[in-house]
Amino acid sequence: MPTGRIVKDGFVLIGAMFILAIIIWNVASSSILRFLAIIPFVLACFFLYFFRNPKRTIPKGENLILSPADGKVMDISEVYEDLFLNRKVKKVTIFLSVFDVHVNRAPIEGEITFRQYTCGGFLPAYKKEVGFENERHTICIDNGKIEVLVTQIAGLLARRIISWTDLGSHLEKGQLYGMIKFGSCTEICMPTDVEILVKKGQHISGGDTVIGRLPSHE
Repeated sequence: MPTGRIVKDGFVLIGAMFILAIIIWNVASSSILRFLAIIPFVLACFFLYFFRNPKRTIPKGENLILSPADGKVMDISEVYEDLFLNRKVKKVTIFLSVFDVHVNRAPIEGEITFRQYTCGGFLPAYKKEVGFENERHTICIDNGKIEVLVTQIAGLLARRIISWTDLGSHLEKGQLYGMIKFGSCTEICMPTDVEILVKKGQHISGGDTVIGRLPSHE
């Protein structure tokens, strides 16, 4: 599981672009051809930026549910979840642009009790149909009190969903568990009694923004 400031899955792309830039610069016979070295160099810098893994301060509190991803809140709704939970839930949909951090974090502490990878298409991640038609990876995290379902959804540019955990894995709150490459969407389904603390259109941060709060039973 990644621990550095750059996700290791990006090392090959970053290194390949830097090496290509150096090769073009050294073998080019003219200044005009050397100018082409700028293209892979810029791509290497972009990949370095895209695969970043900034340090986050995880909010404390057993009743807090954190955002699983960075991005813009595209929708907040109450729906019937029929993939695993089979009940009504509150769902928050988060759109990640290519400029957002793309690692995903566990919204609560708990064990992964369900995991399903579904092949599909690659519609733009901001379209409503993506949760049904696009490639996606869903996990359920259960801590004995609540179950939270999180779905990574591939977007127009995304062609690979990465997971660093497996069924039965235990996740700490805010722990990295996967990422989606190059533009995507993340959905989180929570119990209906959760108080949603974010608004549509708000930009939020994974593992940092409190997305919901469970009611106190004291």
